[in-house]
Amino acid sequence: MAEDRSLPKRPWDTCRELPVIEDEQTPWKLIQILKTFSFCLVAVFVFGLALCSKTSFLLLITLSNEGTKTLLAEQKPVALLCIGCSLIASSVLLLLKSIWKACYKSSKLPAKKTLSMVLFLDFLVSLGAAILTIVAMPHLDIVTNVTILNGVALLSALLQVIAQCTAKERNRFIGPSIAAFVLIVLGYVLFLTLYIKKNPTDMKMAMWVGLAVGGSFLVSFNWWENYFRHISENSSSAFLKELCIDMRRSQNILHILSSLLRIMVTACVLGAYVPLSKMHWDIVTTIPSFETRVIVITVGVQLISSALCHWFALAACKMHALRQCFILPLYLASLAVMALFVIPVIVYYQDYRISLNGAANFTHYCNVAVDGRNQSLTGSVFPQLVLDVTHTLCLFDMSNVADIGILTGSSVSWWLGLVLATIHLWYLSLYRIQRTQDLLTRRLYEGGFIEQSLLLNTRFDVQNNERQKQFRSLDPVKLFLCATMWHETYDEMMNLIISIFRLDKFSPRKEGETSDITFESHIYFDDAFRNVPGSRGRYVNEFAETLVEIIREVYSIFMNIDKGLFRKQQQIPDQKLVRTPYGGRVVVTMPHGNILVVHFKDKELIRNKKRWSQVMYMYYLLGWKVAAKYCKKLGKRENDAKLKREFEKEKNNTYLLALDGDTDFQPAAVMLLVDRLKVYPRVGAACGRIHPTGSGPMVWYQKFEYAVSHWLQKTAEHVFGCVLCSPGSFSLYRAAALMDDNVMKTFTIKSTKAHHYIQYDQGEDRWLCTLMLKQGWRVEFNAASDAYTKAPQEFKEFYNQRRRWGPSSMVSIADLLGSVTEITSRNPSMSKLFMLYQLICLASSILAPSAVVLMIAGGFTVMFNIDPNAALVLSVIPPAVCLGISFKIKSDTQIYIAAVMSILYGFIMMIIVLYIIGTMVRDQTIMTPSSLLVIILAMMYLITAILHPQEFGLVVHGLLYVLCIPSAQLLLSIYSMVNMNNVSWGTRETAPASPGPGAAKPAAAAPQSTAQKAKSTFRRFFSNAKCGQRFCRRGSAEKLIDNQEYMNVESSEPQPPPQNTIVNESRTENEQRLVPLGWVTQLQSLSDDMRLQEDTLDKDEEQFFRDLIVKYLEPLLENKEKQKIMSGKLRSLRNKVTFFYSLCNAFWLVATFTLQTMATSIYIQLPKVDMNLNFTGEYLQINPMSFMFTLTFASLFLVQFIAMLYHRIYTLIHFAAFLNTESMSEKQNHHEVEDDEADNGDILIFSNVFDRSQDQETLL
Repeated sequence: MAEDRSLPKRPWDTCRELPVIEDEQTPWKLIQILKTFSFCLVAVFVFGLALCSKTSFLLLITLSNEGTKTLLAEQKPVALLCIGCSLIASSVLLLLKSIWKACYKSSKLPAKKTLSMVLFLDFLVSLGAAILTIVAMPHLDIVTNVTILNGVALLSALLQVIAQCTAKERNRFIGPSIAAFVLIVLGYVLFLTLYIKKNPTDMKMAMWVGLAVGGSFLVSFNWWENYFRHISENSSSAFLKELCIDMRRSQNILHILSSLLRIMVTACVLGAYVPLSKMHWDIVTTIPSFETRVIVITVGVQLISSALCHWFALAACKMHALRQCFILPLYLASLAVMALFVIPVIVYYQDYRISLNGAANFTHYCNVAVDGRNQSLTGSVFPQLVLDVTHTLCLFDMSNVADIGILTGSSVSWWLGLVLATIHLWYLSLYRIQRTQDLLTRRLYEGGFIEQSLLLNTRFDVQNNERQKQFRSLDPVKLFLCATMWHETYDEMMNLIISIFRLDKFSPRKEGETSDITFESHIYFDDAFRNVPGSRGRYVNEFAETLVEIIREVYSIFMNIDKGLFRKQQQIPDQKLVRTPYGGRVVVTMPHGNILVVHFKDKELIRNKKRWSQVMYMYYLLGWKVAAKYCKKLGKRENDAKLKREFEKEKNNTYLLALDGDTDFQPAAVMLLVDRLKVYPRVGAACGRIHPTGSGPMVWYQKFEYAVSHWLQKTAEHVFGCVLCSPGSFSLYRAAALMDDNVMKTFTIKSTKAHHYIQYDQGEDRWLCTLMLKQGWRVEFNAASDAYTKAPQEFKEFYNQRRRWGPSSMVSIADLLGSVTEITSRNPSMSKLFMLYQLICLASSILAPSAVVLMIAGGFTVMFNIDPNAALVLSVIPPAVCLGISFKIKSDTQIYIAAVMSILYGFIMMIIVLYIIGTMVRDQTIMTPSSLLVIILAMMYLITAILHPQEFGLVVHGLLYVLCIPSAQLLLSIYSMVNMNNVSWGTRETAPASPGPGAAKPAAAAPQSTAQKAKSTFRRFFSNAKCGQRFCRRGSAEKLIDNQEYMNVESSEPQPPPQNTIVNESRTENEQRLVPLGWVTQLQSLSDDMRLQEDTLDKDEEQFFRDLIVKYLEPLLENKEKQKIMSGKLRSLRNKVTFFYSLCNAFWLVATFTLQTMATSIYIQLPKVDMNLNFTGEYLQINPMSFMFTLTFASLFLVQFIAMLYHRIYTLIHFAAFLNTESMSEKQNHHEVEDDEADNGDILIFSNVFDRSQDQETLL
């Protein structure tokens, strides 16, 4: 009878043991609070800065009015000069930025027709802005000045109508655009009516009014590019299309030339108008100090607030907070400016009337209190400014309802016109990461029209009438998850598998539907096979068995996680087993349709170790799955040019996510990395924030060390250049970057020289990034993308890990420094200044041991009250002895000695810290190098931790970090240098479960007697009983063999090939064979819950793997003679590096010793101040070498701190955008559903229980 797979396999076994599946580590509530606070802060800043910018600009215009008295008549040119500075400030900034981009990026020259058109329109705009603000507005009233700037949206409204009319579909905003145009025109009509009817014979006023209208009309040409793109796309004119393309291509050069033109035009208008107004420039140098302060403060506020408002407005848009933080604050800014000017005028006028018992009207108030006041400034400047503002309104009778009505009507018309002309921004669609050049049409703002320029410069999209226009999505992304495994534990494997299944649930694959992102998961398991005595063929080891069992357990959890007992499809569907030329694979179709492939590598068939697993998946996923399919189509009646474009497109949209076998991550972390590569095409790789997990002092130390590395070092590299190492535990790579020249191909080089083993095999991740950096690709760091990985918990394991990392990092950095000219010419993100920064960092790390020795010497001086030089000699002896004996003793003994010395040095460091603090309290001074360094470091670390609130608790581990400085910087350096010739992995190394290839073949087992066979049978029986009748993973292969023996099946184990070594030799092709049947039967017998059906490999793919193995991945044979020669070369390299390392530190210590001996004649003198920073009259004498080292270290730390602040802001922007655009974790909803189900009494959610072995020590 066929089994019903829609029912539970064991209805009596439905209780379950759930691991942590949801994101329990991210503080979502704190993040939501920070997001809300950030939005409120940005909104306040945009509104406040726009208010300051517009108010200060209008104050400058008011001060230049002929009738105002804050400035004398002869001092008016100063105010006009400040207005000109406000107009050209943004052009100066744009000029500098465009020059920098033109120097570091390719910039093409524009065509003559493009250049002529752009410069002509920019000439009109700059001429109109100068005439409007410098010539016309000083003669108008304050209400008109506030609102006439909104009238610059006139041409934008007209172009919106044209752009929407030329579109092929009806749109929803053509009505508001027409209304905006009508309202703005109405505002101008009312404005002209108000001024001309007042005194039709005043030709001078008519001239100012005409210049104001003409100037504002010319300024409205400023944003023509925003609509020209749509008009050209919908037009049949080839000229318009070519013009639009040429403008995008030559943007930098056009910005340089247009900025220069704007500066010159503004200067010419300013220089011509001042003499025509019968004013002289000589007064600029003789203006009194009080007036100078007023003008300087006003223009300073205007310049700074305009630039900051532009930046905060961009931040609001990129955070996807357009409505609440960008549009609404800018709409309200004009109204607030109006209120800020008009309300004080009304209040002062009413106070004046009250003082005269209401007998005075507005005209009397203007004649007596405003124009008749004394011009001297003796008190507060605010009343004088209010009266000056009032003077601009004295042209009209504010008691006349008609004048007030017309003035109000024109102001409201202009403001409503601007609102309707920009109403489309409320429905603007943005990418999650929105580039500035795609958000704003022009890379500049207008200082005098800050809110108008920001609103009108934001991208305009034509939207149809039925619904919001669908935003063109980015090209779909293909993501390959590539994890490398070896000897991970049960819990570590569980973390990775759960993370992969989370992503499957987050991004399900649906047949017939196109998704923005599709992914496949691949796990490459090194050295997965073993020989079992008495067996036929090869079997997977206990680690591989554990992985398959974990996949079954996690599959059952995710398939039934939201299903009750009476739901269908609770059993795991059949999966596939495939024999391959490199070993075998398990192909799993996850619950939501995505594929997980586990590649079991047999080191007898294919080269093992992590770098070769990386080569394997690069060539399989990128070479075979991406490149090969296009190469097959070339020349087969296909358009080769089109095919190549499609190939380049797929390379740019195919990413590899490199993972370790224990990485724990959330889908959101992956998407945050994908965002960077999606939007920025020159980003070749991006890494996330790695969090070490575990317990114990070693893990606590590493938590703070990782935090400092990511908070400061990686952010500095990201901001000032490129990240030099994207760790393989959680990094996203672009296929186009990996497939570039001299990257993937060079990565396959076999180690033939001594330093190759250090750089290529010990630091493969850093070397891969080095290859990409040399080809011009950018490597970035995303602090919002969190991943968790197990950290070494034992002192020995930690030292062995850093023994690999330290030398390989130095070799790769030295490789980069040796190619400075090549890298800086190819990579626009890496400048020579950044390479100098890396050189200083490298020198600091080399001299770190001597710095520690000097600290220890200071501690000896304090503890034993001895001479500094004697203390220095005494502090040198222990590390020197340790270095000498390390060449003669085993590495385990070295680690034991280092552990003991680390404890002793920890006590000394504690004494030093307490002494520094006690000295500051005793001497009441902080002006010593050690005190200043401690205070500065403590403050900066504290501020940095506050800016990372979810990691603030790591500050506690900083105390342990300080105590471990000698161990990490001195003893670990000695251990790494002395053991540089040891190129083994050093971590996760366990004794083989069975004799490996190349080992002595075990003696044949003696024939068993009847009693021995019975004894073996009883042992197997009781072993099963102990395991609770569950299948023991570790013994499954042996169990199969026992069954074979019981069936009297003769076993003949083939002669195993020699073991891999560091010497490179190739196998013959005859040795490339498929794994026998043993491992297939072994995995099929693990469990009935997930049945594994054997399948065959595609012939072409099988041939690909055979060719790949022959070309790059043949196993390496052992050659004793070559191995001996290479070992000698490694020792020679070790000796040279250790000698150079020791020599540099010795020179530094000898120089310090010499200067301390000559302390009476050579020193740096600094004033001594107390705790209140008051000079005490005494001076401190400081060793020049100590001062230079302290200054260098403090400078590096300051640079990193500034980079951290910058990077932190943009991380916040990116994460806020992610929260606004990506569906959040379903955890809260899940809990709500569970609560509802509990209330309804229907919480019958059961699943298969974990079949985890109780004896985990035996299992793992």
